Parts: sequence; C-alpha cells; structure tokens
Amino acid sequence: MSKNSSHSAVEVADVAEVKVVKGTSRLKLYTRRFFRNRSAAVGFVIFWILIAFAIIGPQIAKWPYYEPDFLSLSSAPNSEHWFGTTDGGNDLFAQVAHGLGRSLTIAVIVSFLTTLISAFIGAAAALYGGTIEKFVLTIIHFLMAVPTFLIIALLVSDSGGDWKLLIVVLIAFGWMGSARVLWSLSLSVRENDFVRAARYMGVSNVRIIFRHILPNIGSLLVLQLVLGTVSTVVSETGLSFLGLGVKLPDVSLGTLLSGGTSTLITAPWQFYFPAGTLVLLTVSLALIADGMRDAIDPNSHSGGKA
Repeated sequence: MSKNSSHSAVEVADVAEVKVVKGTSRLKLYTRRFFRNRSAAVGFVIFWILIAFAIIGPQIAKWPYYEPDFLSLSSAPNSEHWFGTTDGGNDLFAQVAHGLGRSLTIAVIVSFLTTLISAFIGAAAALYGGTIEKFVLTIIHFLMAVPTFLIIALLVSDSGGDWKLLIVVLIAFGWMGSARVLWSLSLSVRENDFVRAARYMGVSNVRIIFRHILPNIGSLLVLQLVLGTVSTVVSETGLSFLGLGVKLPDVSLGTLLSGGTSTLITAPWQFYFPAGTLVLLTVSLALIADGMRDAIDPNSHSGGKA
C-alpha cells in the first residue's frame, strides 16, 4: 500500500471518530441559568413546598376546614389543631391549606387565560396593523384608564362568594396591560424576514401568529405568566379581604386574613399563619420571576455563564 493511500485511510478514520457536538437547547440553557441564581432556586423550592402543602394539607388535617370543633373555640396551636382554631372552632391548619389551594387555583387559571388572550390580541394587532391596530389600542387605553378595581368590586359584590365568577371578572379586566406589552414586542417580530416571507407565500395571519410570532416571544410569555400569577394573588386577596371575593363557608388567604385582623391581639395565630403563607407565596413567585428574567436576558450576569 502506498504512503498516500495510508495517509488517506488515517484521515478518513480520524474524520469518522469526530463526534458531532450538538448545541445546547434554549430550554436547557434557561434552566441552567435559572438554577445558578440561588434566590430563584430557593423561591422555586418554597413554591413547590407550598403546592404540596395545599394538596396534602387537607388530607392530613385532623379536622375538615368546614367542620367546627365547638370544644375548641379560638384555641392556640396544640396537638389536635396544629395552627390553632378560629373563633368559630374551625381548624386553622385545614383552612390555611384549603385557602392556599383556592387562591392558587384562581391565580393560575386567571394568569394562564389572560396571558393567552393578551398574547393573541397583542400579536394580532401588531400583525394586522392599520385600522385594526388603532381600534385595539384605543380599547386597551380606554380600559386601562377606567378604575377596574371598583368595577370588579361592584360586579362580584352580589355573587355570594362564587370564586368562578371572580375568575371570569378578573380575566375580563386583566388582559389589557399585558396585551399592550406583548403588542410592542410583536412589532419587532413582525419586521423579521421569515414573517414577511410567510405573508408573501399566502400563509394566513392566524397561522403566522401561532407559528411565527408567539413562539418567538414564548420565553417572555412564560415570564408574563409568573408575574400575572403574583398580581392575581394580590388582587384576589385584596378583594376577599374586603369581603368582595371568596366568602364563607369557602375560604381563601384573603378571607382568613380578614377574619384574623379582628383577633390580632387576642388570638394572633389566626392572622400570622395565613399572613406568613401569603408572604411565602408572593415572595417565592417574585424570586422565580426575577430568576426567569435573568435567565432569559442574555445580557444578565446573575445566572452565571452558560
């Protein structure tokens, strides 16, 4: 065998041994940067502990949240009632667990649906442009100028504490701010060559929205979902605290806080346990949102190097 042929065989073997290095996926990159942010990782752990508490808590409580113990009215925390009882004898541990679950259910549903609605409306307004864009922005600006909290309070005041109606009302008046933000983000995506090419090829606008615009702002939609959950928790708690949201016999964190304020001196556990749960929930979600923002932002150094 000649030297040239032997060198060729060696080169072919070397090429065959070269492994194809695949790039890191965007999801894996975001996850790695997120968990390198210690505060975000702590918030993530706290949030899932709270979810476990909301699911398992009512199952391990010795008393149902709606059944009073008339022999233990406003009793301090003990072996029978781990968080104590309310003035009516209800087990506070079971009520906090149920109230946390109710507040989370409302917040997640409202945040998810408002994110979907605002994403579609904002992207559609940016893509269609012209008269449709002006009309949508006019409605958004008008609704943002209206005191929506008062309107929501009036609509749910006679609902009898129906949390399903509260969800509908919060969705109806909660999409405007997000829609305007997502509209401004969609404007830059609209100018990309792949969107123009799709329009020249006759692809429908609805298909362009779901196949080209929304996937390119998907990471920001996830961040918007988390931030929306925080704001919805605050809104629901405020309404329930004022007696305009969830009402007895059903409970939420706002309902428990409203009942605990009147006994803050005589029975402080009725206030501090739901208040502490609410603080942990909002702080953990805020830490998660902050970590996600740093993970998504390529100019941020909080998540370390990828």
